[in-house]
Amino acid sequence: MTDMEALINRAQRRPDDERVEPTSEQGTAAWLYDRVGFCTASRFKDVIAKLKSGKPAEKRGTYLMECVVERITGQPQDHFTSSAMQWGSDQEQHSRMAYEAATGRIVEEVGFIKHPTLPMVGGSPDGLIAEDGGWESKSPYNSAVHIYTLIDGMPPEHEAQIQGLMWITGRKWWDFQSFDPRLPAPLNRYVQRIERNDIFIKQLESEVIAFNAEVAVMVEKLREYTGSI
Repeated sequence: MTDMEALINRAQRRPDDERVEPTSEQGTAAWLYDRVGFCTASRFKDVIAKLKSGKPAEKRGTYLMECVVERITGQPQDHFTSSAMQWGSDQEQHSRMAYEAATGRIVEEVGFIKHPTLPMVGGSPDGLIAEDGGWESKSPYNSAVHIYTLIDGMPPEHEAQIQGLMWITGRKWWDFQSFDPRLPAPLNRYVQRIERNDIFIKQLESEVIAFNAEVAVMVEKLREYTGSI
């Protein structure tokens, strides 16, 4: 067995005492530390990002280094919060209330959920619904993005995150909602039911395992280097 194969096998095992239940409330300092060094669902799109040539995109390498640094330091990386990001965060509660009022479903707020079998993989759903569902809200800063979503459906850039959350949680479906309170009803809300796609999830799983193995190789090399100083 090669070193890489050994690391992949290690990446597929989870210590018995590692939690798989939701952890701290999202956005808190504790939540940031819960997810330090993890490959998270919100960044799965970067993990699978490729150029037209089929080679990994630059954003994959950037995210890989973020994971390496977090695992070495044990500290969350600083991320700039843009006006657009803050807007989306500020609208999430209003979006949830609008969804619950329109559908009669209750959205359970949760923290960071770790994959039940793969270590260092997890995600933070915007919410879980009953036994089989989940919920993801996006509130674009630019209303034009919301309008295009009304016309064309969920942007493909969100597929990896939503399918990844179904993979992590074992859920069967996810409701994607685009919400823009600046528009009049019913144009202010778009909901699309996303069914679990096991073919996509299988490929995603392979990509995530390979990504985590690369992170583990680099972390191990850095630790060996530190020990030699």
